[in-house]
Amino acid sequence: MIRTLLFDLDGTLLPVDTDQFVESYLKILSKTMLKLMEPNYFIDKLMNSTFATINNLDPTKTNQEVFWEHFSKDLPYDAKELMLVFDTFYDIEFPKLSSIIKKNDLPAAILETAHKKGYEIVIATSPIFPEKAILERLNWINARHFPYKFITTYENMHFTKPHKEYYEEIMEVIGRRPEECLMIGNDVEEDMIAGILGIKTFLVTDFILNRKNKAIEVDFSGSLKDLYTFVKNLKEV
Repeated sequence: MIRTLLFDLDGTLLPVDTDQFVESYLKILSKTMLKLMEPNYFIDKLMNSTFATINNLDPTKTNQEVFWEHFSKDLPYDAKELMLVFDTFYDIEFPKLSSIIKKNDLPAAILETAHKKGYEIVIATSPIFPEKAILERLNWINARHFPYKFITTYENMHFTKPHKEYYEEIMEVIGRRPEECLMIGNDVEEDMIAGILGIKTFLVTDFILNRKNKAIEVDFSGSLKDLYTFVKNLKEV
């Protein structure tokens, strides 16, 4: 029996084209870093460090530790100094990105319905962002206030999507078996891979991503509106 719903954020609960969001994010972040490094150099270093984090499978290091280990390498600044600059960015500039988010009441309605039916809710977003950035994005859909069972962030996770270890770590943290969970997301590779562990899957198609043209093998699929109907029809737990 399903007891826990795992929700991806960007392109799923957060109604936004992921590529557009990343482009806007990099643009304003590189401006913030201008006093420290040239934009193209910064973006290359940021992306390389992000990919290093995604590819890391060392269970002894958090994603935060891996990212800063790579990003601060060969720079005349220590990681703590750079982290302060990033923190200021997330406090002041990052909230401005809410302007590109299309207003939609469905995400909050879906979460509210699931919560009232007794389901545990996990925000299973790719944990390459700090907690404050993820909480800010939840603000944009009026969904920060829910009593989430767990929110994956780069501070508390040791793996990222699309690795199965990411989902195994969530299972361990929340104390659930795969068959008790449903993963809801828009990315065929990153989100639907949860199915190989026995987690049920729901592919949200509004902003579907299938960069590698993988065969789509899911338990359920449909638009965000369809997802709302699906959640309304779930049994109470």
